[in-house]
Parts: sequence; structure tokens; C-alpha cells
Amino acid sequence: MIRAAHVCILGCLTSCWLLVVPARGQEAGVESLPVVWVLSTGGTISGQGTSSTSLTEYRAGALLGEELVRAVPAIQQYARVRVEQIVNVGSPNISLDNWLTLTRRIDEIFRLDPAVAGVVVTHGTNTLEETAFFLNLTVTHDRPVVLVGAQRPASAISADGPLNLLNAVRAAAAPSARGKGVLVIMNDEINAARDVTKTNTYRVETFRAPELGFLGYVDADAVSFYRASTKRHTADSEFTLSGVTELPVVEIVYSYVQPSTIMLEALLSANVDGIVLAGTGAGIVSRAELSTLVQVPLRDRPVVVRSNRTGNGRVVPLGRYDELGMIPADTLNPQKARILLMLALTRTQDLDEIRRIFSEY
Repeated sequence: MIRAAHVCILGCLTSCWLLVVPARGQEAGVESLPVVWVLSTGGTISGQGTSSTSLTEYRAGALLGEELVRAVPAIQQYARVRVEQIVNVGSPNISLDNWLTLTRRIDEIFRLDPAVAGVVVTHGTNTLEETAFFLNLTVTHDRPVVLVGAQRPASAISADGPLNLLNAVRAAAAPSARGKGVLVIMNDEINAARDVTKTNTYRVETFRAPELGFLGYVDADAVSFYRASTKRHTADSEFTLSGVTELPVVEIVYSYVQPSTIMLEALLSANVDGIVLAGTGAGIVSRAELSTLVQVPLRDRPVVVRSNRTGNGRVVPLGRYDELGMIPADTLNPQKARILLMLALTRTQDLDEIRRIFSEY
């Protein structure tokens, strides 16, 4: 039978739970297990439908984080888990304020307790990659932070959430995961927050780092890594949220054949801080979009980053765009380029500095 004890700590945002089920005579062994925090935000992993076959019609965020952990008794073999509910929503409703809260809470957990091995964040899959990349850039410690979700609600036949959560806790407790940056673990596969993206609407193998590949696997015997990202992250990141109460406004404009410039004109009129162009091919921008941008003097123009809509490959510097002050996003997709630009703009407006940032992260 599962035993839950309420634990109060400094700075706790909501109720925190320590879930430990020692077998008889194993108390000493349990005490030696690593401590892993699970911060719950909702999503399909905590969703419930009206029946076990309701795979697409369900309510995300129906269960609390402690319920998710309690439903996977095998976790007790690997870690002492403390659970905290940050928010309980579907991931399309995750907010920038939620990101700020998550980063600060994770940093607080690591700062207050050096014995904590790692943190797991349960999250809806639709925007999981964005939250993961934001944390990858803003968490200031090198201990593992793992994001995990599910493609099927908790009430479904063959729900994938329980095993995903177990594997995420195992990875967060693994010494080999330290220093690897923020990780995304689903379907037994370990991905880097920078490179991973959701590639399928319903299949459980949805998360891919298309050409760059997985970092490793979580199998029955071990958490196994085969490579690591060389880009700056977490403890090596220059970004800090100290004094940041809101993030700069950066929007995305998607390019296509004969694009309307209405959205671009509206954003320029609204004085947004930055614009990411999801360009065609290798980040190519149409003449109509270019002519709209250059009507605004460079000194008054939002910072513009060129990404691409293809999902693979680099967007490299090109003279005709560089002369207009546009910054290439390298391999970052539009949604991640937006995040990096928001954080860059908390530090500088200098275009050369922002180019450096995009080359290093």
C-alpha cells in the first residue's frame, strides 16, 4: 500500500509530496535511493477520457502529479520522489509565466538541496519541446532535468505515460545524465531539448531529432548515452532570469507562395521586439516580405531571425539578408528560434551579439 507524507519546504509553490513505499526490512535501502522531484504541469499524460478507448477525446490535466507517480509503483525501486503541482493544463495553454516559474523552481530545488539527483517535468506534448528548450537555456545547474509526456491519456488502453514516467525518473536519477542539458524522454528514447521536435499527431514515436538523432535509450538494464549536444546549455548558459518579470515579444511569420504581408505589417505596427520568419527552403524570404520589412529603418525595426519550415538543415548567413540585419537561425526550428531570440533580447539589442548567440546555442 502506498504511503504519502506531506513535506513542507521553503519556497514550495503548492503541496509537495514524498512518495516512498519501503518493503519490510528495506528501509535502509530506500533511504539510500536518490531524490528526484516531479513537477507536474498537466497534459495528455494526466488526461482522462470517458472510456478506455477514448484515445482522442479526453480532458488533459485531469489527474494530479502525485496520482501519476502513485500509479507507477516501480518508481520506488529507483528513487524517492517528491511531487509538486505547478499548473494543470493542456500544453497549448502553457504560458511564458509558467516557464519563468518552472526555471526558478528548478533552480531553487537544486540550490536548496544538493542531494537532489534531478528533476522530471510532466508536460503535454504539443509544446513540450518549447518548454524543454527554454529550460535548457535558463536552468543554471548541470543536474538532469527531464521532460516527459504521453500520446495517450492515462485512462486509455496501453497508455504510454506510466512507462515514460518511470524512464524519466530513472534518467533523472542517473549520474550519466548529468551535464547533458535538458532531456526529453518518451518511447524509451532520450533526446536533447535543443534538437527534438514533435513529428506526429498521435503515434507514440512522435519525438524525433530528425537528422541529428537520439542521445540514447532507456532500456530495462540501463540508461545509455551515445552522444551529447555540443551547444551551450544550462550551467554553461549566459542567460539569467534575475530581474526578468516578462519576456520580450517575439512572433513567428510563416512563408508560402505569394504570401500576404498583412501579418508582417501588423507586427511592425505593433512594435514587437522580434520576428522569426519561417522561410521556405534554406530560410528564403519572399520579395513581398523583404519589401515590407525594409520600409522600416533598421534602427526602428524588430530584430528579424531567419528560420525555415523544412524541419531539417541549417539556415546559414547570406549576404543579401545579412546586409539587412537579418540573423540566421542555424538548425533551430521557428518555435525554438523564437525562444532563443526572446532570451537574447533580455541581454542585448546588438545584432552582432545576437548573431553570436545564435551560433553558440
